Amino acid sequence: MKTYFEWDNKKNIENLRKHKVSFEFAQRAFLDKKRVIAEDISHSSKEKRFYCFGKVKGGVLTVRFTHRKNRIRIIGAGN
Repeated sequence: MKTYFEWDNKKNIENLRKHKVSFEFAQRAFLDKKRVIAEDISHSSKEKRFYCFGKVKGGVLTVRFTHRKNRIRIIGAGN
């Protein structure tokens, strides 16, 4: 089963500037077989949000995301 990702291009540029991590690169955190997915319980009740903690290139990457239309929508990412 293939996983599809999407994101807002403006947020991607902002995230790259602020955290030095592109959303294209952030997708790699989901490939870690030992990744941890946690629900962001402090976020709005309108849409469930999650964190993915995955090892990428020797470090742990944190990716904030939600599910929309059978896709993973990346909202933010950082080390």
